[in-house]
Amino acid sequence: MIKKADVALFFVILTFGLLISWFSLTGSNQGEKVIVTVEGALYGTYSLSQDQEIEIIDENHINHITIKDGAVSMSYSNCANQVCINTGAISQTKDSIVCLPNKVMIEIDGKDGDADVISG
Repeated sequence: MIKKADVALFFVILTFGLLISWFSLTGSNQGEKVIVTVEGALYGTYSLSQDQEIEIIDENHINHITIKDGAVSMSYSNCANQVCINTGAISQTKDSIVCLPNKVMIEIDGKDGDADVISG
């Protein structure tokens, strides 16, 4: 049997979940820098405003990154699942592209001084 307290708890949890979703969706900004890491180590930092091609060749892994028109995408990877290619172009500070089989990660970073967390 459902009690009034159960219904109230449901709505509290639902409201909390909606608030977290809203903060996640509205908290990103246009990025300025692209940070590329390979196997957890920094590979390079690049400007998002400068069009360029970056090729990462590591043992048997090949990844090709394209920065164009203020967005970055993984344009080629020799990994089997191609999830990184299908992610598409990203440009917001909370966006990332990960090629898990090749251990390559692309992140967008904002301006110096932009806060990525909310402090209370």
